[in-house]
Amino acid sequence: MKKRILSMLLALTMTVSMAVGCSSNSGSDKSSTDDKKTEATKEETKSVFTKSPTGKTNSGVVTYNVDMTQYEDGKKVRVWLPVAQDTDYQTIKDVTYDVNGAEGKITEDALGNKMLYIEWDKDTAAADRTATCSFHVDRKEILRPELKEEGEPGSDLDEYLESSSTIPVDGAVKDTADEITKGKDTYLDKARAIYDWIIANMNRDESVKGCGQGDVCALLDTKGGKCTDINSVFVGLCRASGIPAREMFGVRINDTDITKNQHCWAEFYLPGFGWVAADPADVLKAVLKNSWDKESAEAKEIQEYYWGSNDEKRVELSEGRDITLEPAQDGDKLNNFGYPYAEVDGTAVDFYTPDTFVYTISFAQDAQ
Repeated sequence: MKKRILSMLLALTMTVSMAVGCSSNSGSDKSSTDDKKTEATKEETKSVFTKSPTGKTNSGVVTYNVDMTQYEDGKKVRVWLPVAQDTDYQTIKDVTYDVNGAEGKITEDALGNKMLYIEWDKDTAAADRTATCSFHVDRKEILRPELKEEGEPGSDLDEYLESSSTIPVDGAVKDTADEITKGKDTYLDKARAIYDWIIANMNRDESVKGCGQGDVCALLDTKGGKCTDINSVFVGLCRASGIPAREMFGVRINDTDITKNQHCWAEFYLPGFGWVAADPADVLKAVLKNSWDKESAEAKEIQEYYWGSNDEKRVELSEGRDITLEPAQDGDKLNNFGYPYAEVDGTAVDFYTPDTFVYTISFAQDAQ
């Protein structure tokens, strides 16, 4: 069975290389936004991830190219580029950048996300507003180990039970979670029930811009979206069920031009074991792209794979929601930091619109 699943995943990869809360007290900013993760949480996460066996690897160089020359002289232009860092499933090295004489530095926000900050002041000639940034990544496939649970989550995981501006954990979200997990007694069984419910009841919607906003209240009505939408519902329903959960934002390293290959995936915490991968969004993407019936053998195999496993063709760039960058942006907090972000004279630039924010992201795979 494992060989069939892995061979199917390889075929799939080739095929698809392709805000308000639900109640009055939801939608508050997470307190962790202003505090760095505790060392205990980081150490716990590290010990957890190493329990999972690894499969295939993918290595190469990710490069950003930024061009803000379309704005006339006399403008102050600022850019923040998410920069990957080491996790137990990826190793990052050789972070380099060239900001063409501008101010440039690697910074870190309160959640521990790293970024390259670039600032061109008003005296910079428009023609000089170009920059590059690159890093080398070694990414490992996550293969699901035997999942066991024991005890209860520690208080150091409380931040992963809280609401954010787009992921409330009360009201309709709580009611839906209670209905889905009715009769389930363990964290593992509840999380699996939520995962299966999402795949059965939601669908990928190609009309959604980018990766989606992940507005869980709205998504419980529409039941359609892209990766941030679908995996935000998973995270919200888990948290409302008392299961710590989080999202990772990154980009697929599955092609040469990966500018539009941003992806979001999820993890939930199993006490006595640790963080477990879950990506119902990629299951629903496979179903749509391959015109599969959700009950088909092919769909069920992919559904089993993305329960506890993750492919090696992705690199994590950031975590968290409602983000204040470093240095802080003039605009609102970011829903997430999966895309580059820029401001011109203090006004946010639409990172979905290439005419206003010109950048590319490329991946050069290491020789095999």
